[in-house]
Amino acid sequence: MFSRTNGTVRLAAWRRPRTVLWAAAGAVALGFFIALEIATRHYGDVPGPLTDLAGELVLAPQPGPLYCGLAVMTVVLTWRERAVAIGTAIGIDLVFILARWAVDAETPADHFFGNGALWVMLGCAYIAVTRRTGRERALLLKGVALGLLLVVGRKTSYAWLLITSKTRPTVLDQYVATADHALGNPSWVAGRVLDASGPVVTHLLDFVYAQLAAAAIVFALYQLRHVAAERRFPRHHLVRTFLVIGLLGPGIYMIFPVVGPIFAYGPGTSGTGGVEFAAANLWPHTPPPLDAPHPMPYDAFTPRNCMPSLHTAWATAIFIHSRKGPRVLRYAGTFWLIATLSATLGFGYHYGADLVAGVVFTLTIEAALRAYDRGWDRSATRLVSYGAAVFVALVTSYRYLPVQMAAHPWFFGPLLVLAMASVIYGYVRTTGRWDRKSDGPPPAHLPQQRRESQPERV
Repeated sequence: MFSRTNGTVRLAAWRRPRTVLWAAAGAVALGFFIALEIATRHYGDVPGPLTDLAGELVLAPQPGPLYCGLAVMTVVLTWRERAVAIGTAIGIDLVFILARWAVDAETPADHFFGNGALWVMLGCAYIAVTRRTGRERALLLKGVALGLLLVVGRKTSYAWLLITSKTRPTVLDQYVATADHALGNPSWVAGRVLDASGPVVTHLLDFVYAQLAAAAIVFALYQLRHVAAERRFPRHHLVRTFLVIGLLGPGIYMIFPVVGPIFAYGPGTSGTGGVEFAAANLWPHTPPPLDAPHPMPYDAFTPRNCMPSLHTAWATAIFIHSRKGPRVLRYAGTFWLIATLSATLGFGYHYGADLVAGVVFTLTIEAALRAYDRGWDRSATRLVSYGAAVFVALVTSYRYLPVQMAAHPWFFGPLLVLAMASVIYGYVRTTGRWDRKSDGPPPAHLPQQRRESQPERV
């Protein structure tokens, strides 16, 4: 295939590799969602993420994820178009609310509205296909895709959590709890501190923990605030990191199933777990004994979602992406990271070892995404490889060396912290050098058009 420009013939097939790549990615994603639909119906007799999303066109949905997705989608719209989109979503929701009221339909307390946001996102996709062309069509479709991916990603995570609870009848909490002795049993310490802090601190940390996704949307909207004016996405942004963390994390849950101290050593919470399933009712007042660990059976309802701590991973991603924002966002990113770490430990949701793994997990993913954007070189390969090696070493040591780690805390405790700190140092040093190079003048040998305009990645 050839195209003619200014009387010259140029090869136009350079688009084919990217088209094939996106087609292959779409086929893999479709196969993945079909497999997930089958698995969720097999294990839990509940609809999968795509069926659940389709049902929310009519049924009462949970509004938060849908309106967060709509907010992200609107970054590609002008202010007038945003007002129309949001107003239309609210109007559709009012119609649904009146219809449910008229027929006296029963709806859960937290599933009151949200259909309008989904209809508007799908409507924008239809407009992109039928009314837009070229770069404008691609930009609008990217915005819709990001918004829907946030919604589908949340539903996919619920499906994964169901699968982990049904397919992993035993958990490895005793291994992690034993290894956690090297760090001084931080979850037990934080749990006692939180108990003594009073209800105000408890409610604040609970709010921070529960609203992590909403905080991420605020930071993402700041990062993407210029998309409508520039008609392009930045090369790297928080939404990408969030989605990749959510995609890869559940796979590790399947390999290393852990439920958390409040479940394995306490009464459980949120309607799952119980003392009858726990190894002993010890959390947070009595540290676990230094016995030889072994896999322990647990109920078929509690998700095995501790290793690594994805709340820590996502809060770390927010902290990283807030560093280039204004002062108020930098302070907010720092507060959200500290409060999330305090909540994950203080509520007994995670062990200290989970948090160490979560930080390394995020930095490695963040480095890989940035390397993909700027191009792989020796420094990028070295940083990502080192982060991946440290993460594998951490998880392997938790599984096969917990007794030795607990017996020599003076050695293994600082070693764990040093391993995490080395990845942090490598990330800060390497990405700082990348930023200095990108802020400098472009190489003189590059054509002027290429120096002034770099391709976007989403």
